[in-house]
Amino acid sequence: MELIANADAATLSPVALFLQADWVVKAVMLGLLAASIWTWAIIWSFIRRLGRVRRETERFESDYRKAADIDAFHKAEAESALPVARVFAAGVAEWRRSTAGRVVDREGTRERLATAMGAAAAAEIDSLSDRLNVLATVGSVAPFVGLFGTVWGIMRSFTAIASQNNSSLAVVAPGIAEALFATAIGLFAAIPAVIAYNRFSHSINRVEARLNRFADGFHATLSRQLDSDR
Repeated sequence: MELIANADAATLSPVALFLQADWVVKAVMLGLLAASIWTWAIIWSFIRRLGRVRRETERFESDYRKAADIDAFHKAEAESALPVARVFAAGVAEWRRSTAGRVVDREGTRERLATAMGAAAAAEIDSLSDRLNVLATVGSVAPFVGLFGTVWGIMRSFTAIASQNNSSLAVVAPGIAEALFATAIGLFAAIPAVIAYNRFSHSINRVEARLNRFADGFHATLSRQLDSDR
């Protein structure tokens, strides 16, 4: 009895379930496994990227508050690829264009500054949230793909019952086990994707709010400069 139990356990192992599955269920399993690997790669990429952006943004804002000369600070940060640095650069560039002439349209300058920095912030958020849609897609589609594998495996079990005229557990167990294994892989891909999508969306919203706060503060500084130049 013990040898039979060990053989059955080996037959129902994950590797055995994959090998004995038909090509449809194998394709489903491989697709879900690839989606899971891709999901985890994106998750780790986002963790590193958002962590770096948060640390470097804190450093940039601290240096900005300490800077006595905006032009010198802009020159020092000219090569920075940080989202907040690019918003800052967009504001400086628009300021220089709008105040280059003899007559300065103060209200127009204020509007253009707000537009330029707002557009830069939106572009940076779009870039930062790239591939976030992949997590949303995997999280919503993977369970249904796994369910398709489940239905197909159960259909195989019923086909085996009909062909062998035998409804014993030994006949139906492999097909049902394949079906449940496909479902498990689908959930393994979908659950981390959904959790990560919600978490990263929240983090990106916080970055967006921080960029907008910085843009508002820098806009206020330049607006005061306009008033002092009268």
